[in-house]
Amino acid sequence: MKFYYSKKLTLFPNLLHSFTTKESGNLAFHVGDEKLHVEKNHAVLAKELNYEKNSLVHMKQIHSDIVHVVTNDDFETPPTCDALMTNKTNTPLMVMVADCSPLLFYDDKKKVIAAAHAGRQGAFKNIVKNVIEKMETEFGSEPKNVHVSIGASIGVCCYEVGSEIYDEAKEKGLEYAMQKRGENFYLDVGKILRAQLLSCKIKEENIEFCDDCTCCNTQRYFSYRAEAKTGRFAGVLMLK
Repeated sequence: MKFYYSKKLTLFPNLLHSFTTKESGNLAFHVGDEKLHVEKNHAVLAKELNYEKNSLVHMKQIHSDIVHVVTNDDFETPPTCDALMTNKTNTPLMVMVADCSPLLFYDDKKKVIAAAHAGRQGAFKNIVKNVIEKMETEFGSEPKNVHVSIGASIGVCCYEVGSEIYDEAKEKGLEYAMQKRGENFYLDVGKILRAQLLSCKIKEENIEFCDDCTCCNTQRYFSYRAEAKTGRFAGVLMLK
């Protein structure tokens, strides 16, 4: 399986979207892979998904809550942020992950898309809220019209964290997303993201999660927790 698709986003004929897998190859330039090999993977992906390789915008992701609206400068130099947004057609957005959650947003009324990267830090900083607020202020989106698909990520089954993370979660009112098994703590990032989306007035029926755990399924996905030195798979979204 090279790709998998959102059942919700597939309903919109004016969208091109996909979540890639390990079979699609590594798409990140910063993980020690040969540049030519990564470029070839991007070229193959663009051809298979039918978009122009040089029109793709991806990010220098830093586990922040920064949301960036795409400009013409971003095609040459990836912006430093953890969410991209645009209403431009034929401009695919890419979020790369290897345990963190790739989120794809679409407002079918205003024809606006966004792609966001949310690991523990992104969830704790509530990057979801920043994306929704930016869609509202920049493009006039209403949360009730926004659809969100979240790809594969590390599950609470595997995401063991230290007691200091539990303490931080408790301080932020996020202890509902923690599990304690014996003396160990486990974090459910997806549970936080779902709560934040609902808090932003996104409709429950407009939210879709892939339940695959990347750490449990290293034959299908890259996993930093399971493999340490590893590649990145991606979520891609474009307005046609």
